[in-house]
Amino acid sequence: MSEPRDQKLEMRNIPGMRSRERFVEAEHAQNVGDTLKRIIAYFIHEKILVFGMLAVVIFGTLCGVYAPSLQSNAIDIIAGTGSGQLNSTLLCMLAVYLLYSGCQLLQGLLSARLSQCIVKKMREELFGKIVDLPVRYLDVHSHGDVMSRMTNDVENISTTISQSLPSLFSGVLTIIGTALIMLWYCWQLAILSCATVILTLLATKFLSSKVRKYLRRRQMLLGQLNGTVEEMISGYRTVVAYNHQDITTENFCHTADSLTRAGIQTDIFSGVMGPIMNCIGNIGFVIIAAFGGYFSVHGLISVGVISAFIVYARQFSRPINELAQVYGQLQTAIAGAERVFAVLDEINEDKTGETLVQENDAAVTFHNVQFSYTPEHPVIRNFSLTVPSGKKVALVGATGSGKTTIVNLLMRFYDIDSGEIRINKQNIQDISRESLRQNMAIVLQDTVLFSSTVRENLKYGNPDATEEQLEKAVEMSRCREMIKMLPQGYDTVLTGSGENISQGQRQLLAIARAFVADPKILILDEATSNVDTRTEKAIQDAMQLVMENRTSITIAHRLSTVRDADLIVVMDHGEIVERGSHDELLSQKGKYYDLYMTQYKGFAT
Repeated sequence: MSEPRDQKLEMRNIPGMRSRERFVEAEHAQNVGDTLKRIIAYFIHEKILVFGMLAVVIFGTLCGVYAPSLQSNAIDIIAGTGSGQLNSTLLCMLAVYLLYSGCQLLQGLLSARLSQCIVKKMREELFGKIVDLPVRYLDVHSHGDVMSRMTNDVENISTTISQSLPSLFSGVLTIIGTALIMLWYCWQLAILSCATVILTLLATKFLSSKVRKYLRRRQMLLGQLNGTVEEMISGYRTVVAYNHQDITTENFCHTADSLTRAGIQTDIFSGVMGPIMNCIGNIGFVIIAAFGGYFSVHGLISVGVISAFIVYARQFSRPINELAQVYGQLQTAIAGAERVFAVLDEINEDKTGETLVQENDAAVTFHNVQFSYTPEHPVIRNFSLTVPSGKKVALVGATGSGKTTIVNLLMRFYDIDSGEIRINKQNIQDISRESLRQNMAIVLQDTVLFSSTVRENLKYGNPDATEEQLEKAVEMSRCREMIKMLPQGYDTVLTGSGENISQGQRQLLAIARAFVADPKILILDEATSNVDTRTEKAIQDAMQLVMENRTSITIAHRLSTVRDADLIVVMDHGEIVERGSHDELLSQKGKYYDLYMTQYKGFAT
């Protein structure tokens, strides 16, 4: 679709552009509240799993908080200051720790299942939305960005649900439970222990900001490096042809060096965080040991309580560090969810309308059609044309003259601004897009085949086609011998959109697919522009048979493909400037004559 592509060049990446201009920092959610509400709605659909996971988290947290108390009691019994049976206390402590470990395992399994259920539903909704979006949306949005929302953004949400949310719930509960029991045992020692918590928060805030800074830079440079490699591989022939190997290598090494430095800086601050946290934790142990010993001597607490406080101090500081990491993951997930919801909120393609009346004839009439992709920049102006039923009409003209746009309007990929397009007596604006497209087939310049068998590709436009219809289409489109030469014939799987066959073979299969669809209206958009002259002749012969007794609209730059058309329409800047047969237009010596002479008489182009 050349016209919309031409008008949005400023939104696309230009090959060779410095990669640092093409990559931006990670997005942050603009509306956290509404996004969270919509995410919670997905959890409501899985409420059994959610409540199950919460119950396991709560029970596991209680076990984790209660276990050090049993340890304290056991130590006091050994020291002779506590009451109770040592064996039963130790068995109880063992049982609590086993339950705690079991809860951790079950929590991981439930959170993983919950994340996959939610992500499955989200992916299904997103994919279902994408296939219902109007063509305009995919024309003005980067395909890579749309795919990133389906993969990376949804995967970030999955990771957060499976890892971060359980840590968030258990972390908050552990902090609350640990703080309460520490205050219950000895509020003086609990307050002194909080000094290390303040140090932990300050150190975490400082180191986390540094890690995020260098991590963003590393991710940006990694994207830049990947972009350099991708450009080099996809444009390798151009790189070699212009002897740019050394320059490309130099640019790669420069980016790789910067990435190495950013990676080292990230690893330094990430690696320092652990030892610093351990150091602060050890300071906390010293405080607990010193003041705990003092309080024990004065009879405020027992030795077992000191032991429990050492465990609780570590248990209290660990969730704080985890919550700092969870916060960053939650931000990423919410931003990703917002991008996903932005697609889900797009307006679907309107599929309402009446059914196209089935008649033997299929005349197409354009009357005073006006259209623009962007306001105040008209692409089609006062376009009026009648394509009689069963006739072949060719649209020719310079690139950007509006030929492909006419096809877009007829297929209702876009709706006209004014005027009308009719099939027989029905305005296509009143016909549902589904009914309209069921009666049309299109063969594009860039042939699209799917990673499936030859048979399934041929039946794409008519799944109910019989073997007899397939054989007839293959015979008429001149690709019977080609299919016989394939390893498994009709059952040969086409890989990578047909990369295991030639361009000409793909084009012939596309024509056969259009024949199998048995349309009333056939559209050929530059169907032979990418093949050699011999293959072009075979494709032309096939197209003549397919177009026989069908209403056909052909778009072509090679005028050899339109000589036999019943009517040739010459377009320029969205308007019809000439119309007639091949011989009539040559005799007029106008625009068509100039195009013809340019191609066949050696005039300068």
